[in-house]
Amino acid sequence: MATSRTDPLTLEVVELIGTVVARYYEEYEQAAAKHSLTGAQARVLGLLSLEPMPMRRIARKLKCEPSNVTGIVDRLEARDLVERRPDPGDRRVKLAAPTEKGRATAMLLRDSLGFAREPLAELSVAERTVLRDLLRRMLGDEVVDAGIGA
Repeated sequence: MATSRTDPLTLEVVELIGTVVARYYEEYEQAAAKHSLTGAQARVLGLLSLEPMPMRRIARKLKCEPSNVTGIVDRLEARDLVERRPDPGDRRVKLAAPTEKGRATAMLLRDSLGFAREPLAELSVAERTVLRDLLRRMLGDEVVDAGIGA
């Protein structure tokens, strides 16, 4: 049986998800500010700390225009947090990659985000697995496109 989008439980879950997202971004912005970064700069640095990537791919992951990403990468590069390098698979393409300083900053940012990590640590492995699987199911193909799929 399909669930109505307006039943009280669904509405409460939607409200809780919204609250979690808002608190996550608030904490992320505060952590970024401690490193004199904007939230967008911190998100790009975090993505690049996982793997170097071209601007277009960064833009797709962040759901923004490539020209916005170019400006963000320019500012990160000016602070020696990111560098541009040729893609070994296609030398016409430039990859944005974190410098050592950028990787260290990304790690400090990640380590300072306790909001989700602390409550999640109180859940059992089975509970975290169920939560992860439900979130993946809600996101469907977006999870794989974002590079966080199985």
